[in-house]
Amino acid sequence: MFTGINSENQGPLNVCRPVNARLILASKSPRRLELLLAAGFSPFVVAAEIDESRAAYLAPSELARFNAFQKATAVGVQYPGEIVLGADTVVVVDNVVFGKPRDLDEARWMLRLLSGRAHDVVTGIVVVHQQLGRSITDWVWTEVMFPPLSENRVQRYVEVVSPLDKAGGYAAQNSSDQIISSYRGSFTNIVGLPMERTVEVLRDFGIISAHDPDRLRLTPLHA
Repeated sequence: MFTGINSENQGPLNVCRPVNARLILASKSPRRLELLLAAGFSPFVVAAEIDESRAAYLAPSELARFNAFQKATAVGVQYPGEIVLGADTVVVVDNVVFGKPRDLDEARWMLRLLSGRAHDVVTGIVVVHQQLGRSITDWVWTEVMFPPLSENRVQRYVEVVSPLDKAGGYAAQNSSDQIISSYRGSFTNIVGLPMERTVEVLRDFGIISAHDPDRLRLTPLHA
């Protein structure tokens, strides 16, 4: 797994969980929710109502972190006593950043550019607890290789996989064998949430997976 070197941790360090604090996922992505549930978390979902930035002056990792921060803080101000997770994923090729395609034509254009080439998938993650004034920001990238895609294959793919809510116009979780020839790094990052790093960050907030053997050793913190 390739992680960003500029992770930020603001606020008091404490791996204990504030009493009664819940985990909220600030995303309507069903893929991120499925990844968290599979990893043993039970988040509430509150979709962040923001306009995702496409600012060209930001580096891909900065853009992904900025959008993730916007999502987490937008929900965090509504639920200041809860622990809020925000994430944003972009696809990068030739220094061009792909977010979610605006329409099917743009989705096909993205797939044509990715055909037969390597590209990077970058996800920014932000966890905040507004009441405690604490946040952690990080990013993860994965290198992905596509096979050559014919025009017919691009068209069939767009018809089978709804591309409009997916960065780069493709889905890894249910079609990786159709469109991904190889990857280097975190597979869950390609899906939309790098669970290896996400589990670590949530643990720093005292949010422990049900699958974690050490979860019973943490003592709640009275805020």
